Amino acid sequence: MSKTHSEIILVIDSGCDLPLEYIKQDNIVPLGLICNFKGQSIEDDFGENFTRKNFYDALRQGEMPTTSQINSQRFVDVFKKYIDMGKSIIYIAMSSALTGTINSANIARETILEELPGADISIVDSKCASLGQGLLVYYAYEMLKRGSVKEEIVEWLEENKLKINHWFTVNDLNHLKRGGRISSSAAVVGNLLNIKPVLFVDNEGRLISYSKCRGRKKAINTLVQIYKERTDPKKEQVIAIGHGDCLEDALALEVLLREHGNVKDVILSYVGTAIGSHTGPEILGLYFIAERR
Repeated sequence: MSKTHSEIILVIDSGCDLPLEYIKQDNIVPLGLICNFKGQSIEDDFGENFTRKNFYDALRQGEMPTTSQINSQRFVDVFKKYIDMGKSIIYIAMSSALTGTINSANIARETILEELPGADISIVDSKCASLGQGLLVYYAYEMLKRGSVKEEIVEWLEENKLKINHWFTVNDLNHLKRGGRISSSAAVVGNLLNIKPVLFVDNEGRLISYSKCRGRKKAINTLVQIYKERTDPKKEQVIAIGHGDCLEDALALEVLLREHGNVKDVILSYVGTAIGSHTGPEILGLYFIAERR
């Protein structure tokens, strides 16, 4: 028999960058990716104790953190806890192109199925990151609250995940250089010329360069223009804006987007450690649904 409502658990990882108050709702179980920060391995707790402000302040001072995936034993522990309670599980994972965390989840699932063949665990490779992944969680949770059965939720996620658009700009090219996204010479020239790249996430869940703008204001206007070109002005939707400790820019972007008339609501949140470690402070991201990426 299909399970609904309180019988379904949405497991999410901190790559989704949802606000702390959101992930504390019933039926949502968060797991933090690991941030190797100042010589310590710290679990990203969505900013509760390991605050985003402290993280970005350290980046500005030259700290260069790295990130690690969630290991399979943590998934085994969490999955088994809820399976033993009679729950069904949907894990909405950060893009497999950006982290091996989903591999750990699949290993955990197989381990549990060997012991408990009837365990109901679905794992969705979102092909998304940051609040793109967060939007999928948002829509899945709204379906859950409306009484959708697990199969319906998983089917919707698989059918719509590649409609989630991720568009963002960064302020400092040195972090993209360190991550191998651009060359050292491109970073030097770009910083000298005040180049602010606009990037997107492709169908494989990889970061791809889209355009180069002269100055931050032009980059923000480009995000707005992309949104207007790719969405139907007559169809309202919930969108998301993520920022790397640049709230004023995020709010300015929200104002410009609301002028388009089809913004029902905005999820506004910090970009967490999983993405922020590679993009640096002042990343500004826009996430919404369109016909395709």
